[in-house]
Amino acid sequence: MSRVVLISCVSRKLNHRAKARDIYVSDLFRKSLAYAQRLQPDAVYILSAKYGLVHPDDELEPYDLTLTFMPINAARAWADGVLRSLRERTDVGGDHFILLAGEKYRRFLVPHLRSVEVPMLGLGIGQQLHFLGRRLSE
Repeated sequence: MSRVVLISCVSRKLNHRAKARDIYVSDLFRKSLAYAQRLQPDAVYILSAKYGLVHPDDELEPYDLTLTFMPINAARAWADGVLRSLRERTDVGGDHFILLAGEKYRRFLVPHLRSVEVPMLGLGIGQQLHFLGRRLSE
């Protein structure tokens, strides 16, 4: 069983093409990525509202799109695309997924993943930053 970390994208981005790991510039994303790497998973992917499932080294153009205000049918279609990509890159039924992503990014994915962990479930942004800061300083 592999361990796979999924991190959601954030609204703050560079204004030019860059690797996915670099294009997202918020404190929450940076700390989430650092925490993900500290977990020493087999793989880390980013859940991009525009591009779907992306590897941190994938080159992306900046964009302004979020699942937060996306109509439910569009969010389902986005999740279906992410699941197709996950099935190509992981064992959806056998791998353990650690989601560092909000409810809008998780809701249509989690029912299709057999083993899921959401370490920051129910925490607001400030609490997530505190959680990540504490884990990164250990």
